[in-house]
Amino acid sequence: MIVGVILAAGRSARLGRPKQLLPLDGPPLLTHVLRHAAASTLDEVVLVLGHEAAAIAAAVGDWGQRIVVNPDFASGQSSSVRAGLAALDPAAEAVLFLLGDQPGVGPEIIDALVAAYRDSGAKIVVPVYGEIAGNPVLFDRSHFPELAELTGDQGARDIIRAGPPGLLRLPMTVPPPADVDTEDDYAVIVAAWPN
Repeated sequence: MIVGVILAAGRSARLGRPKQLLPLDGPPLLTHVLRHAAASTLDEVVLVLGHEAAAIAAAVGDWGQRIVVNPDFASGQSSSVRAGLAALDPAAEAVLFLLGDQPGVGPEIIDALVAAYRDSGAKIVVPVYGEIAGNPVLFDRSHFPELAELTGDQGARDIIRAGPPGLLRLPMTVPPPADVDTEDDYAVIVAAWPN
């Protein structure tokens, strides 16, 4: 069982309004992330919310996701990683962390990572766009204890940078998915979004 965990608990401090709810060709931005995860080969999807959790949960619709509210979201992204991990089904063999502000991560990216994990025996699968490692990242359950120890406002970057055994860098044939931190970022995604 491979579970997708969507990290979408942040306050969108740089943007000044919940980026999860920004309209993108109609639906909220986060709905696109959920829709793509639901259309992929993931066995389950867990959505980690925090700031404005009730409003966001109501706005994004039901795509079969299980919602977990992270009460400690203000302490940074690592708290959402831990909340997502704690919510995993005990049968989960791996977790794929998706970012709630990357609507361009389609099912084909997710499925490529899942297939690479199943076929290679890798313990971490990182997509590489051109020369740049990006998101989403898949972790085998052997890394769950290490992920549960993360602190601060970052994800698992340091684990990946350490280059542990079993790290697979998977070349992708699509451009790197953009994320939304500022109004300019949002404008770029809206302009590039297929209508």
